[in-house]
Amino acid sequence: MDKLETSIVDKLPRYIQVHSTLEFTRLVCALERAPRVSFAHNHDGKKILSVQMDVLQQKPIVYYTPLERNGDYLCYGLKSGKEESNIVDSTSDSSKLYSPIIRIKSLPKTLQPGNGTLDRYQPIELEDLSSLAKLTWGFDDVPFPLFLFPYKDKWLLGVFMNFNDEGTSYFCHIVLNDDPVNPFIKFSTTNGIEPTFVQNPSEHGYSYIKIIKLKDTHPLVDYGHLQN
Repeated sequence: MDKLETSIVDKLPRYIQVHSTLEFTRLVCALERAPRVSFAHNHDGKKILSVQMDVLQQKPIVYYTPLERNGDYLCYGLKSGKEESNIVDSTSDSSKLYSPIIRIKSLPKTLQPGNGTLDRYQPIELEDLSSLAKLTWGFDDVPFPLFLFPYKDKWLLGVFMNFNDEGTSYFCHIVLNDDPVNPFIKFSTTNGIEPTFVQNPSEHGYSYIKIIKLKDTHPLVDYGHLQN
């Protein structure tokens, strides 16, 4: 019986908070073929919006933000080159992207947060931003989001990957001295220009990757194996 209970606990989700509602809205809406669905439910006594983005050793990895107000859609758009995020009740503005908000009355036990396990992403440090951009873009037409978070006196920016379904999961990253602030990377595979951090993905002729900043240091990276 103990083995069965341990197995169930090992598969329970881990909830990780992003820095703001805007970060969450970018995660579910920006640069997607179609916006992801957002789920509204209770977590630690508060209402949140959540979305599952990964699986680590059968454990769902869920990112969330506190729910600021009730509504039917999470709305994302650009105004004068700046991102905007809001919760609305209709999709009447065709210039915006909308993530449907699905309200869950109560979570089943399998979706309630677990206490965590020893499973961790193994870190792989890359040499430069160009390598990170090429790796992120190379696996799909819609690139994986990059996650940004502080670690000691630095910032880590990277992508969570599993190169085969059954194997070890990795955090392929670069180390930055400062928060890059701008939430997108602009790059091109045709003109030889180095990737740069930009405010929005609006300039034609380039590819873009979105960056999602976390509220705190990611809890599931094996920092003991970070390269010096």
